[in-house]
Amino acid sequence: MAKGHRTQLKKDRNEEFYDRRPQAHHKFARVSDSKARIVLEQIKGKDVGQALGILKYSPRYASYLVKKVLKSAVANAENNLDMDVSQLFVEDVLANQGPTLKRIKARAQGRAYRINKRTSHISIFLNER
Repeated sequence: MAKGHRTQLKKDRNEEFYDRRPQAHHKFARVSDSKARIVLEQIKGKDVGQALGILKYSPRYASYLVKKVLKSAVANAENNLDMDVSQLFVEDVLANQGPTLKRIKARAQGRAYRINKRTSHISIFLNER
C-alpha cells in the first residue's frame, strides 16, 4: 500500500518534474509568432544585460514586448529564487501561436476580405552561469 493520500503523492511526484528555472510569459501578445521569434533568436544565449541592450535599440515592436517579459523573468529570479542577476543568461525562448482575431474589411461590389490579426504566447527561461 502507498503511504499518504493520493493527492499528496501526486504533489510529490509533480514537484520532481517541476521546472525551477526563472521564467516569465506573455500570453495573447498582439504580435505574430514569426515576428516575435526574430527578436527572440537575437537574445537567446546572451547575458541578461547584453540582451536588454539588444532589445533597447531594436526597431521592432516585438522587442518592446520581449523586453518587458525579460525584465519580469529577471525580477522573478531575483525575488522568488534568490539568484544573482549578474550571473543570469537567457537559456531558452519560445514564441507559440495564439488565437487569431478574425476581422473583415469591406471591399468593392459587396465583397468582404478577411483580416487575420495574429497573437502569440512569448516565454523566456533564464538560468545561472
